[in-house]
Amino acid sequence: MAIQKKYILSIDQGTSSSRALLFDHDTNIVGVAQKEFKQYYPNEGWVEHNAMEIWDTQRQVIDDCISKSKIDIQEIAAIGITNQRETTIVWDTETGEPVHHAIVWQDRRTADECSKIKATSFADKIANKTGLIVDAYFSASKLKWLLDHVPGLREKANKGKVKFGTVDSWLIYKLTKGRCHYTDVTNASRTMLFNIHQLVWDQELLDYFDIPAQILPDVLPSNANYGFASIGDDEIPIYGVAGDQQAALFGQNCLGQGATKVTYGTGCFMMTNTGNQVVRSNNQLLSTIGWQLTGEPAVYAMEGSVFVGGAVISWLRDGLKIIDDSAASEMKAASVKDSNGVVFVPALTGLGAPHWDQYARGMIIGITRDTTDAHIIRAALESIALQVNDLITAMEQDLQVPIPSIKVDGGAIQNKLLLKMQAGISNKEIVVPKILESTALGAALLAGLFCNFWKDLDEITRLWQTEQSVFPVNIQEYDTLKIQWKKAVERSKNWIDQLD
Repeated sequence: MAIQKKYILSIDQGTSSSRALLFDHDTNIVGVAQKEFKQYYPNEGWVEHNAMEIWDTQRQVIDDCISKSKIDIQEIAAIGITNQRETTIVWDTETGEPVHHAIVWQDRRTADECSKIKATSFADKIANKTGLIVDAYFSASKLKWLLDHVPGLREKANKGKVKFGTVDSWLIYKLTKGRCHYTDVTNASRTMLFNIHQLVWDQELLDYFDIPAQILPDVLPSNANYGFASIGDDEIPIYGVAGDQQAALFGQNCLGQGATKVTYGTGCFMMTNTGNQVVRSNNQLLSTIGWQLTGEPAVYAMEGSVFVGGAVISWLRDGLKIIDDSAASEMKAASVKDSNGVVFVPALTGLGAPHWDQYARGMIIGITRDTTDAHIIRAALESIALQVNDLITAMEQDLQVPIPSIKVDGGAIQNKLLLKMQAGISNKEIVVPKILESTALGAALLAGLFCNFWKDLDEITRLWQTEQSVFPVNIQEYDTLKIQWKKAVERSKNWIDQLD
Protein backbone atom coordinates (compact mmCIF):
# COMPACT_ATOMS: atom_id res chain seq x y z
CA MET A 1 0.00 0.00 0.00
CA ALA A 2 1.38 3.40 -1.03
CA ILE A 3 2.37 5.73 1.81
CA GLN A 4 0.36 8.95 1.85
CA LYS A 5 2.34 12.05 0.94
CA LYS A 6 1.85 14.47 3.83
CA TYR A 7 4.78 16.91 3.68
CA ILE A 8 6.93 19.15 1.53
CA LEU A 9 10.59 19.53 2.47
CA SER A 10 11.93 23.04 1.98
CA ILE A 11 15.67 23.64 1.70
CA ASP A 12 16.47 27.23 2.67
CA GLN A 13 20.15 27.94 2.02
CA GLY A 14 20.99 31.43 3.28
CA THR A 15 23.99 33.71 3.55
CA SER A 16 24.91 32.71 7.09
CA SER A 17 23.17 29.39 7.66
CA SER A 18 21.68 26.32 6.02
CA ARG A 19 18.16 25.35 7.03
CA ALA A 20 15.59 22.68 6.32
CA LEU A 21 11.87 22.89 7.10
CA LEU A 22 8.95 20.51 6.73
CA PHE A 23 5.51 21.90 5.86
CA ASP A 24 2.24 20.03 6.05
CA HIS A 25 -0.76 20.61 3.82
CA ASP A 26 -2.02 23.48 5.97
CA THR A 27 1.45 25.13 5.68
CA ASN A 28 2.19 24.43 9.34
CA ILE A 29 5.87 23.92 10.10
CA VAL A 30 6.27 20.42 11.52
CA GLY A 31 10.04 20.30 11.55
CA VAL A 32 13.02 22.64 11.31
CA ALA A 33 16.79 22.39 11.59
CA GLN A 34 19.46 25.03 11.13
CA LYS A 35 23.25 25.17 11.09
CA GLU A 36 25.48 28.19 10.64
CA PHE A 37 28.64 28.08 8.54
CA LYS A 38 31.79 30.16 8.35
CA GLN A 39 32.15 33.48 6.55
CA TYR A 40 35.53 34.22 4.96
CA TYR A 41 36.93 37.72 4.45
CA PRO A 42 40.29 37.26 2.68
CA ASN A 43 40.66 40.93 1.70
CA GLU A 44 38.82 44.19 2.33
CA GLY A 45 35.47 44.03 0.54
CA TRP A 46 35.86 40.33 -0.27
CA VAL A 47 33.32 37.84 1.10
CA GLU A 48 33.58 34.10 0.46
CA HIS A 49 31.98 30.81 1.48
CA ASN A 50 33.33 27.30 1.30
CA ALA A 51 30.82 25.60 -1.01
CA MET A 52 31.58 22.22 0.55
CA GLU A 53 30.65 23.66 3.96
CA ILE A 54 27.39 24.86 2.42
CA TRP A 55 26.74 21.36 1.10
CA ASP A 56 27.79 19.59 4.29
CA THR A 57 25.67 21.81 6.56
CA GLN A 58 22.70 21.54 4.21
CA ARG A 59 22.94 17.77 4.16
CA GLN A 60 23.14 17.70 7.97
CA VAL A 61 20.08 19.87 8.51
CA ILE A 62 18.03 17.84 6.03
CA ASP A 63 18.81 14.69 8.03
CA ASP A 64 18.25 16.47 11.36
CA CYS A 65 14.93 17.95 10.28
CA ILE A 66 13.55 14.61 9.11
CA SER A 67 14.82 12.65 12.13
CA LYS A 68 13.63 15.20 14.72
CA SER A 69 10.19 15.30 13.09
CA LYS A 70 9.85 11.54 13.49
CA ILE A 71 8.17 11.17 10.10
CA ASP A 72 8.60 8.51 7.46
CA ILE A 73 10.78 9.95 4.72
CA GLN A 74 8.43 8.40 2.16
CA GLU A 75 5.70 10.75 3.41
CA ILE A 76 7.59 13.65 1.77
CA ALA A 77 5.96 14.49 -1.56
CA ALA A 78 8.66 16.76 -2.93
CA ILE A 79 11.50 19.17 -2.20
CA GLY A 80 11.58 22.90 -2.79
CA ILE A 81 14.87 24.82 -2.79
CA THR A 82 15.41 28.50 -2.06
CA ASN A 83 18.80 30.11 -1.80
CA GLN A 84 21.00 33.14 -1.33
CA ARG A 85 21.18 34.62 -4.82
CA GLU A 86 24.10 35.80 -7.00
CA THR A 87 26.69 33.84 -4.97
CA THR A 88 28.95 32.22 -7.54
CA ILE A 89 30.37 28.69 -7.49
CA VAL A 90 32.48 26.83 -10.06
CA TRP A 91 33.20 23.14 -9.58
CA ASP A 92 35.14 20.38 -11.30
CA THR A 93 32.89 17.88 -13.10
CA GLU A 94 35.26 14.96 -12.47
CA THR A 95 35.74 15.43 -8.73
CA GLY A 96 32.55 17.32 -7.87
CA GLU A 97 34.73 19.67 -5.82
CA PRO A 98 34.68 23.48 -6.00
CA VAL A 99 37.71 25.00 -7.73
CA HIS A 100 37.69 28.04 -5.41
CA HIS A 101 35.67 29.40 -2.53
CA ALA A 102 32.22 30.65 -3.52
CA ILE A 103 32.20 34.41 -4.14
CA VAL A 104 29.28 35.75 -2.11
CA TRP A 105 26.74 38.29 -3.36
CA GLN A 106 28.12 40.88 -0.90
CA ASP A 107 31.63 40.63 -2.38
CA ARG A 108 32.99 43.85 -3.96
CA ARG A 109 36.23 42.65 -5.57
CA THR A 110 34.95 43.40 -9.07
CA ALA A 111 33.67 46.89 -8.25
CA ASP A 112 36.32 48.66 -10.32
CA GLU A 113 35.64 46.48 -13.36
CA CYS A 114 31.93 47.11 -13.03
CA SER A 115 32.54 50.86 -12.79
CA LYS A 116 34.41 50.72 -16.10
CA ILE A 117 31.49 48.87 -17.71
CA LYS A 118 28.99 51.39 -16.28
CA ALA A 119 30.90 54.16 -18.04
CA THR A 120 30.29 52.55 -21.45
CA SER A 121 27.20 52.37 -23.65
CA PHE A 122 27.11 48.61 -23.14
CA ALA A 123 25.75 49.18 -19.62
CA ASP A 124 22.44 50.25 -21.18
CA LYS A 125 22.37 47.08 -23.25
CA ILE A 126 22.92 44.99 -20.13
CA ALA A 127 20.11 46.85 -18.35
CA ASN A 128 17.72 46.42 -21.28
CA LYS A 129 18.37 42.69 -21.56
CA THR A 130 18.65 41.74 -17.88
CA GLY A 131 16.73 44.44 -15.99
CA LEU A 132 19.80 44.88 -13.78
CA ILE A 133 22.19 47.73 -13.06
CA VAL A 134 25.83 46.83 -13.67
CA ASP A 135 27.24 46.04 -10.23
CA ALA A 136 29.63 43.67 -8.48
CA TYR A 137 26.53 42.34 -6.67
CA PHE A 138 25.60 40.11 -9.62
CA SER A 139 27.22 36.88 -10.74
CA ALA A 140 28.68 37.76 -14.17
CA SER A 141 31.70 39.74 -13.00
CA LYS A 142 32.34 37.26 -10.18
CA LEU A 143 32.38 34.36 -12.66
CA LYS A 144 34.69 36.26 -15.00
CA TRP A 145 37.01 36.98 -12.07
CA LEU A 146 37.24 33.26 -11.27
CA LEU A 147 37.92 32.35 -14.91
CA ASP A 148 40.62 35.00 -15.08
CA HIS A 149 42.31 34.38 -11.72
CA VAL A 150 42.15 30.66 -10.90
CA PRO A 151 45.11 29.04 -12.69
CA GLY A 152 44.01 26.80 -15.56
CA LEU A 153 40.31 27.39 -14.96
CA ARG A 154 39.53 29.14 -18.25
CA GLU A 155 41.14 26.31 -20.19
CA LYS A 156 39.11 23.76 -18.22
CA ALA A 157 35.94 25.81 -18.78
CA ASN A 158 36.54 25.98 -22.52
CA LYS A 159 36.81 22.18 -22.52
CA GLY A 160 33.59 21.83 -20.51
CA LYS A 161 35.39 20.26 -17.54
CA VAL A 162 33.84 22.58 -14.96
CA LYS A 163 30.35 23.82 -14.21
CA PHE A 164 29.11 27.16 -12.95
CA GLY A 165 26.10 27.66 -10.75
CA THR A 166 24.49 29.80 -8.16
CA VAL A 167 23.82 28.04 -4.85
CA ASP A 168 20.62 26.38 -6.09
CA SER A 169 22.49 24.72 -8.97
CA TRP A 170 25.24 23.56 -6.63
CA LEU A 171 22.75 21.96 -4.25
CA ILE A 172 20.77 20.32 -7.07
CA TYR A 173 24.01 18.90 -8.49
CA LYS A 174 25.09 17.49 -5.13
CA LEU A 175 21.63 16.22 -4.13
CA THR A 176 21.25 14.37 -7.45
CA LYS A 177 24.81 12.98 -7.24
CA GLY A 178 25.92 14.96 -10.27
CA ARG A 179 23.06 13.87 -12.51
CA CYS A 180 21.40 17.30 -12.88
CA HIS A 181 22.75 20.77 -13.64
CA TYR A 182 19.80 23.15 -13.51
CA THR A 183 18.78 26.57 -12.30
CA ASP A 184 15.43 28.35 -12.38
CA VAL A 185 14.48 31.57 -14.14
CA THR A 186 14.62 33.66 -10.95
CA ASN A 187 18.19 32.71 -10.10
CA ALA A 188 19.25 32.99 -13.74
CA SER A 189 17.80 36.50 -13.84
CA ARG A 190 20.30 37.58 -11.13
CA THR A 191 23.45 36.60 -13.01
CA MET A 192 23.56 39.58 -15.43
CA LEU A 193 23.81 36.98 -18.22
CA PHE A 194 20.13 36.10 -18.71
CA ASN A 195 17.69 37.78 -21.08
CA ILE A 196 14.56 38.21 -18.97
CA HIS A 197 12.39 38.93 -22.02
CA GLN A 198 13.36 35.84 -24.02
CA LEU A 199 14.09 33.68 -20.95
CA VAL A 200 17.44 32.45 -22.32
CA TRP A 201 21.13 32.87 -21.61
CA ASP A 202 22.12 35.82 -23.78
CA GLN A 203 24.97 35.00 -26.14
CA GLU A 204 25.96 38.64 -26.58
CA LEU A 205 26.40 39.00 -22.83
CA LEU A 206 28.31 35.72 -22.59
CA ASP A 207 30.66 36.95 -25.33
CA TYR A 208 31.11 40.30 -23.59
CA PHE A 209 32.09 38.68 -20.27
CA ASP A 210 34.02 35.91 -22.08
CA ILE A 211 32.05 33.10 -20.47
CA PRO A 212 31.72 29.74 -22.28
CA ALA A 213 28.07 28.70 -22.57
CA GLN A 214 28.78 25.03 -21.88
CA ILE A 215 29.49 25.67 -18.18
CA LEU A 216 26.06 27.19 -17.56
CA PRO A 217 23.11 25.25 -16.09
CA ASP A 218 19.93 24.59 -18.05
CA VAL A 219 17.16 26.99 -17.04
CA LEU A 220 13.71 25.71 -15.99
CA PRO A 221 10.51 27.34 -14.68
CA SER A 222 10.33 27.84 -10.91
CA ASN A 223 8.25 24.70 -10.53
CA ALA A 224 9.46 21.85 -12.71
CA ASN A 225 11.22 18.49 -12.47
CA TYR A 226 14.77 19.22 -11.27
CA GLY A 227 15.63 15.56 -10.77
CA PHE A 228 15.59 13.30 -7.73
CA ALA A 229 17.50 14.01 -4.54
CA SER A 230 19.24 11.05 -2.94
CA ILE A 231 18.54 11.24 0.80
CA GLY A 232 19.67 8.13 2.62
CA ASP A 233 18.27 5.20 0.67
CA ASP A 234 15.39 7.24 -0.72
CA GLU A 235 14.86 9.40 -3.79
CA ILE A 236 12.70 12.51 -3.43
CA PRO A 237 11.79 14.70 -6.41
CA ILE A 238 12.93 18.33 -6.48
CA TYR A 239 9.93 20.21 -7.90
CA GLY A 240 10.43 23.84 -6.87
CA VAL A 241 13.35 26.30 -7.04
CA ALA A 242 13.47 30.07 -6.55
CA GLY A 243 15.94 32.66 -5.30
CA ASP A 244 15.24 33.68 -1.73
CA GLN A 245 13.56 37.02 -2.42
CA GLN A 246 11.36 35.66 -5.19
CA ALA A 247 10.43 32.71 -2.99
CA ALA A 248 9.45 35.16 -0.25
CA LEU A 249 7.31 37.14 -2.73
CA PHE A 250 5.48 33.93 -3.64
CA GLY A 251 5.34 32.73 -0.03
CA GLN A 252 3.86 36.08 1.05
CA ASN A 253 0.99 35.51 -1.38
CA CYS A 254 1.96 38.58 -3.41
CA LEU A 255 0.26 37.02 -6.41
CA GLY A 256 -1.46 40.12 -7.79
CA GLN A 257 0.02 43.11 -9.56
CA GLY A 258 1.16 45.75 -7.06
CA ALA A 259 1.46 43.38 -4.09
CA THR A 260 4.64 44.18 -2.15
CA LYS A 261 6.84 42.50 0.43
CA VAL A 262 10.02 43.42 2.29
CA THR A 263 12.35 40.78 3.68
CA TYR A 264 14.53 41.86 6.60
CA GLY A 265 17.50 39.53 6.58
CA THR A 266 21.24 40.11 6.30
CA GLY A 267 20.18 42.72 3.75
CA CYS A 268 16.71 44.14 3.14
CA PHE A 269 14.91 43.31 -0.08
CA MET A 270 11.75 44.92 -1.33
CA MET A 271 9.80 43.38 -4.21
CA THR A 272 6.63 44.45 -5.97
CA ASN A 273 4.73 42.20 -8.40
CA THR A 274 4.43 43.91 -11.82
CA GLY A 275 2.46 41.13 -13.53
CA ASN A 276 3.45 39.73 -16.91
CA GLN A 277 5.34 42.84 -17.98
CA VAL A 278 8.81 44.13 -17.30
CA VAL A 279 8.57 47.59 -15.72
CA ARG A 280 11.77 49.61 -15.99
CA SER A 281 12.76 51.91 -13.15
CA ASN A 282 13.70 55.58 -13.35
CA ASN A 283 15.07 55.37 -9.81
CA GLN A 284 17.74 52.68 -10.13
CA LEU A 285 15.55 49.83 -8.94
CA LEU A 286 15.89 46.47 -10.64
CA SER A 287 13.53 44.64 -12.96
CA THR A 288 13.62 40.92 -12.38
CA ILE A 289 11.64 37.71 -12.73
CA GLY A 290 9.31 37.04 -9.79
CA TRP A 291 8.57 33.43 -10.76
CA GLN A 292 7.37 31.30 -13.63
CA LEU A 293 5.01 28.39 -13.23
CA THR A 294 5.36 25.56 -15.74
CA GLY A 295 3.30 26.24 -18.87
CA GLU A 296 2.63 29.87 -17.94
CA PRO A 297 4.27 33.21 -18.78
CA ALA A 298 6.80 34.66 -16.37
CA VAL A 299 5.61 36.97 -13.60
CA TYR A 300 7.94 39.96 -13.21
CA ALA A 301 8.81 42.16 -10.27
CA MET A 302 10.64 45.33 -9.37
CA GLU A 303 13.20 45.04 -6.62
CA GLY A 304 15.23 47.29 -4.38
CA SER A 305 18.13 45.79 -2.48
CA VAL A 306 19.72 47.11 0.72
CA PHE A 307 23.08 45.45 1.31
CA VAL A 308 23.25 45.87 5.10
CA GLY A 309 19.96 45.42 6.93
CA GLY A 310 19.91 43.01 9.86
CA ALA A 311 23.68 42.71 9.38
CA VAL A 312 24.10 46.09 11.07
CA ILE A 313 22.79 44.55 14.30
CA SER A 314 25.23 41.65 13.91
CA TRP A 315 28.00 44.22 13.52
CA LEU A 316 26.98 45.95 16.75
CA ARG A 317 27.30 42.55 18.42
CA ASP A 318 30.42 41.15 16.76
CA GLY A 319 32.25 44.30 15.68
CA LEU A 320 31.54 47.02 18.21
CA LYS A 321 30.56 44.45 20.87
CA ILE A 322 28.05 46.84 22.47
CA ILE A 323 25.30 44.21 22.65
CA ASP A 324 25.56 40.56 23.69
CA ASP A 325 22.97 39.28 21.23
CA SER A 326 20.73 40.60 18.49
CA ALA A 327 17.61 40.47 20.68
CA ALA A 328 19.23 42.95 23.11
CA SER A 329 19.14 45.68 20.46
CA GLU A 330 15.40 46.23 20.89
CA MET A 331 15.53 46.68 24.66
CA LYS A 332 18.57 48.94 24.51
CA ALA A 333 17.15 51.08 21.69
CA ALA A 334 13.83 51.41 23.52
CA SER A 335 15.61 52.72 26.63
CA VAL A 336 16.00 56.14 24.94
CA LYS A 337 13.19 58.18 23.38
CA ASP A 338 15.14 58.90 20.18
CA SER A 339 18.65 58.68 18.75
CA ASN A 340 19.55 62.15 20.08
CA GLY A 341 20.58 63.44 16.66
CA VAL A 342 22.78 60.45 15.81
CA VAL A 343 22.41 59.08 12.26
CA PHE A 344 23.96 55.77 11.25
CA VAL A 345 24.51 55.05 7.53
CA PRO A 346 25.39 51.33 7.43
CA ALA A 347 27.18 51.38 4.07
CA LEU A 348 29.57 48.67 5.28
CA THR A 349 29.77 47.16 1.79
CA GLY A 350 28.66 50.20 -0.20
CA LEU A 351 25.12 51.41 -0.83
CA GLY A 352 22.55 49.41 -2.77
CA ALA A 353 19.32 50.72 -4.28
CA PRO A 354 18.42 53.40 -5.04
CA HIS A 355 21.97 54.84 -4.72
CA TRP A 356 24.19 52.05 -6.13
CA ASP A 357 27.41 53.52 -4.80
CA GLN A 358 30.12 50.85 -4.56
CA TYR A 359 32.48 53.33 -2.94
CA ALA A 360 30.25 54.55 -0.10
CA ARG A 361 31.25 53.47 3.39
CA GLY A 362 29.55 53.35 6.76
CA MET A 363 29.21 56.45 8.88
CA ILE A 364 27.92 57.41 12.33
CA ILE A 365 27.38 61.17 12.50
CA GLY A 366 25.81 63.57 14.98
CA ILE A 367 27.81 62.28 17.95
CA THR A 368 28.06 64.63 20.94
CA ARG A 369 29.34 64.34 24.50
CA ASP A 370 25.99 62.97 25.68
CA THR A 371 25.77 60.26 22.99
CA THR A 372 25.46 56.79 24.52
CA ASP A 373 25.60 53.27 23.17
CA ALA A 374 21.78 53.22 23.33
CA HIS A 375 21.61 56.17 20.91
CA ILE A 376 23.94 54.41 18.46
CA ILE A 377 21.93 51.18 18.71
CA ARG A 378 18.67 53.06 18.12
CA ALA A 379 20.22 54.88 15.15
CA ALA A 380 21.27 51.50 13.74
CA LEU A 381 17.69 50.22 13.97
CA GLU A 382 16.41 53.44 12.41
CA SER A 383 18.89 52.98 9.55
CA ILE A 384 17.20 49.72 8.55
CA ALA A 385 13.77 51.40 8.35
CA LEU A 386 15.18 54.50 6.62
CA GLN A 387 16.89 52.43 3.93
CA VAL A 388 13.67 50.51 3.30
CA ASN A 389 11.78 53.81 3.15
CA ASP A 390 14.14 54.96 0.38
CA LEU A 391 13.11 51.85 -1.56
CA ILE A 392 9.40 52.45 -0.94
CA THR A 393 9.69 56.06 -2.13
CA ALA A 394 11.54 55.02 -5.29
CA MET A 395 9.08 52.18 -6.00
CA GLU A 396 6.05 54.48 -5.68
CA GLN A 397 7.62 57.00 -8.03
CA ASP A 398 8.25 54.29 -10.63
CA LEU A 399 4.82 52.69 -10.35
CA GLN A 400 3.10 56.10 -10.06
CA VAL A 401 0.69 54.66 -7.50
CA PRO A 402 0.91 54.55 -3.71
CA ILE A 403 1.70 51.26 -1.99
CA PRO A 404 -0.83 51.09 0.87
CA SER A 405 0.68 48.21 2.81
CA ILE A 406 3.87 46.19 3.03
CA LYS A 407 4.03 42.51 3.90
CA VAL A 408 7.16 41.77 5.92
CA ASP A 409 9.24 38.73 6.80
CA GLY A 410 12.77 37.82 7.84
CA GLY A 411 14.56 37.49 11.16
CA ALA A 412 14.65 41.19 12.01
CA ILE A 413 10.85 41.54 12.14
CA GLN A 414 10.93 39.90 15.56
CA ASN A 415 12.05 43.36 16.67
CA LYS A 416 8.72 45.09 17.37
CA LEU A 417 10.38 48.50 17.73
CA LEU A 418 11.73 48.18 14.20
CA LEU A 419 8.23 47.47 12.85
CA LYS A 420 6.87 50.50 14.70
CA MET A 421 9.70 52.63 13.25
CA GLN A 422 9.03 51.33 9.74
CA ALA A 423 5.31 52.09 9.93
CA GLY A 424 5.97 55.61 11.20
CA ILE A 425 8.87 56.50 8.90
CA SER A 426 7.09 55.19 5.79
CA ASN A 427 3.49 55.99 6.82
CA LYS A 428 2.42 52.50 5.79
CA GLU A 429 0.53 49.58 7.26
CA ILE A 430 3.07 46.84 8.02
CA VAL A 431 1.55 43.37 7.70
CA VAL A 432 3.12 40.45 9.56
CA PRO A 433 2.11 36.98 8.31
CA LYS A 434 1.20 34.09 10.58
CA ILE A 435 3.88 31.94 8.92
CA LEU A 436 7.06 33.99 9.28
CA GLU A 437 9.14 31.60 7.18
CA SER A 438 7.97 33.15 3.91
CA THR A 439 11.09 32.23 1.94
CA ALA A 440 11.00 28.55 2.83
CA LEU A 441 7.22 28.52 2.41
CA GLY A 442 7.48 29.98 -1.09
CA ALA A 443 9.83 27.20 -2.20
CA ALA A 444 7.53 24.60 -0.64
CA LEU A 445 4.45 26.05 -2.37
CA LEU A 446 6.18 26.03 -5.76
CA ALA A 447 7.15 22.39 -5.34
CA GLY A 448 3.74 21.41 -4.01
CA LEU A 449 1.90 23.06 -6.89
CA PHE A 450 3.89 21.03 -9.40
CA CYS A 451 2.82 17.69 -7.89
CA ASN A 452 -0.74 18.73 -6.97
CA PHE A 453 0.02 18.65 -3.24
CA TRP A 454 -1.80 21.98 -3.46
CA LYS A 455 -4.31 22.21 -6.26
CA ASP A 456 -3.91 25.79 -7.48
CA LEU A 457 -3.15 29.41 -6.54
CA ASP A 458 -6.63 29.84 -5.06
CA GLU A 459 -5.95 27.09 -2.54
CA ILE A 460 -2.65 28.55 -1.36
CA THR A 461 -4.22 32.01 -1.16
CA ARG A 462 -6.83 30.65 1.25
CA LEU A 463 -4.05 29.22 3.43
CA TRP A 464 -2.18 32.52 3.87
CA GLN A 465 -3.05 34.37 7.11
CA THR A 466 -2.14 37.65 8.79
CA GLU A 467 -0.72 37.52 12.32
CA GLN A 468 -0.85 41.29 12.98
CA SER A 469 -0.80 44.70 11.33
CA VAL A 470 1.28 47.60 12.61
CA PHE A 471 -0.17 51.00 11.73
CA PRO A 472 1.72 54.32 11.61
CA VAL A 473 1.45 56.66 14.58
CA ASN A 474 3.08 60.03 15.28
CA ILE A 475 4.59 60.13 11.81
CA GLN A 476 5.65 63.78 12.23
CA GLU A 477 8.20 62.65 14.84
CA TYR A 478 10.32 61.27 12.02
CA ASP A 479 10.36 64.36 9.77
CA THR A 480 13.65 65.76 11.08
CA LEU A 481 15.23 62.30 11.11
CA LYS A 482 14.43 61.77 7.43
CA ILE A 483 16.01 65.12 6.51
CA GLN A 484 19.14 64.27 8.50
CA TRP A 485 19.25 60.83 6.91
CA LYS A 486 19.39 62.29 3.38
CA LYS A 487 22.24 64.60 4.38
CA ALA A 488 24.15 61.75 6.02
CA VAL A 489 23.75 59.41 3.03
CA GLU A 490 25.18 62.07 0.71
CA ARG A 491 28.19 62.47 3.01
CA SER A 492 28.86 58.71 2.98
CA LYS A 493 29.03 58.47 -0.81
CA ASN A 494 32.26 58.09 -2.81
CA TRP A 495 34.23 57.79 0.43
CA ILE A 496 36.93 55.52 -1.01
CA ASP A 497 37.41 57.85 -4.01
CA GLN A 498 38.06 60.71 -1.62
CA LEU A 499 40.84 58.72 0.04
CA ASP A 500 42.61 57.89 -3.22
